[in-house]
Amino acid sequence: MKIAFIGLGNMGGPMAANLAAKGFAVTGFDIVAANLDRATAQGIAAAKSAEHAVKNAEVVITMVPAGQHVLDLYRAILQPAPRGTLFIDCSTIDVASAREAHRMAKAAAMQSLDAPVSGGTAGAAAATLTFMAGGVPQAFERASPILSAMGKRIVHCGDAGAGQAAKICNNMILGISMIAVSEAFVLADKLGLEAKALYDVASAASGQCWSLTSYCPVPGVGPVSPADNDYKPGFATALMLKDLALAQQAAAEAGAATPLGQHAEEIYRSFSERGGAGEDFSAIIRYLGTAKRE
Repeated sequence: MKIAFIGLGNMGGPMAANLAAKGFAVTGFDIVAANLDRATAQGIAAAKSAEHAVKNAEVVITMVPAGQHVLDLYRAILQPAPRGTLFIDCSTIDVASAREAHRMAKAAAMQSLDAPVSGGTAGAAAATLTFMAGGVPQAFERASPILSAMGKRIVHCGDAGAGQAAKICNNMILGISMIAVSEAFVLADKLGLEAKALYDVASAASGQCWSLTSYCPVPGVGPVSPADNDYKPGFATALMLKDLALAQQAAAEAGAATPLGQHAEEIYRSFSERGGAGEDFSAIIRYLGTAKRE
């Protein structure tokens, strides 16, 4: 199967490499030359442009930063791609842009799927990502073998835009829960309670959650996490802030009340502006540890 992969950065690069390693014929393009060079060393054929990459493709996968990038790409590559090509957008973008991308693909007689991912750069490298897919069942069935080569869990969430909706709702939970876990550890420290004692209690009690038991923000008290590597990012604060902002945009458009989601965005924005953008999002504990009660 011939696959065009556009966007070969920290996530897209290893995802495309996994496809090539599993026997797919992958042609890639990225506007950053170093990303393209790295991809070619992993068995991916380099294209001189996005338009050139899609000319003979059966499937086109895009992984770019924002909704406007996806729409601009689709305007450029829908016409040169063969009729009936399956377009899979794995970017995390706003729901409205995802739905517009589906509309554009349908108008060009293409199949389409929005399929954002969870699992971070480690999951991309290990092919253990979770894909949250939105689109018609026929497109999902056609995409499943391809997505399965890059991930371990593939979920069809519903029609156009449903994958993006699932992604931002999930990451709003994650952002809020990491703040809650971090606040608890900060409070425990100020009360003289050792972090390991709190972990041993909460990880087996009603306070347990993924942010505590799988991604603990305190080093040395749970499974290995970025906290044990000076908060080098598995999922950077800048990306968490992006997802929380997308959730708030969607909430405003849908008329949904998300006060904790709104406050979580404000906290992460403040942390990011104070130098935390490039740290793992769990480093929010260090920011909270220096905050003063008003």
